[in-house]
Amino acid sequence: MALAGRHTLAKHAADRNRRPVMIPSVQRIVIVDLRIPFTRLVFFFVKAALAAIPAAIIVGVIAMVVSATIAASLGGNFDAIMRRWPM
Repeated sequence: MALAGRHTLAKHAADRNRRPVMIPSVQRIVIVDLRIPFTRLVFFFVKAALAAIPAAIIVGVIAMVVSATIAASLGGNFDAIMRRWPM
């Protein structure tokens, strides 16, 4: 059984990958109008505000863990720093 030609799948793929690369020309785009219904915009801002609450909680927990780690690594004796007058 003979092959139909000297073209194999590997050679075909190699030839196919050698196509010239088209570099698109740079175009400036200016947006002059954006039409969004008021109710959709209100719903978007409500969703964003509700999504910010868990995000703020997560960021607060991460900051608390980082500050506790730094305090534990420095000895945790910050009473002298927090006092105004020596007792």
